[in-house]
Amino acid sequence: MAGIKSFQRKMREMPIAARKALAPATEKGADEIARMAEALAPEDTGDLVGSIAVTVGPKNTPSHSHPGGTRTVPEGAAAVTAGNSDVRYAHLVEFGTRKAPAQPFFWPAFRTLRKRAESRIKRAMTKAIKEEWNK
Repeated sequence: MAGIKSFQRKMREMPIAARKALAPATEKGADEIARMAEALAPEDTGDLVGSIAVTVGPKNTPSHSHPGGTRTVPEGAAAVTAGNSDVRYAHLVEFGTRKAPAQPFFWPAFRTLRKRAESRIKRAMTKAIKEEWNK
């Protein structure tokens, strides 16, 4: 009986421990993506670079941000956005217009660092699960 109760307790507590362990890994990955996007963004006035932000949940992303405008970031997650209510043109720089060529900065940063961030999160989750199981 004691074995089953111990197992059930560990299974109940594991998601809580894993979520707590994921937050720093998720935020670090988002910070790295944001820093690379800032490095790749064109700096005409510096407003676009200054608008690149990391939002850690549970909070809302800035209004008029790329991609997708205001969204609620779930707890334990992080979102990288470009643009805000003052800088509403991030998507035009990223994808270009008829008169101005595209200057991609956001999605190249994301694609470059996505696997690194995912690996960090998986390692943190594995470590948290092992530590919780061995208690």
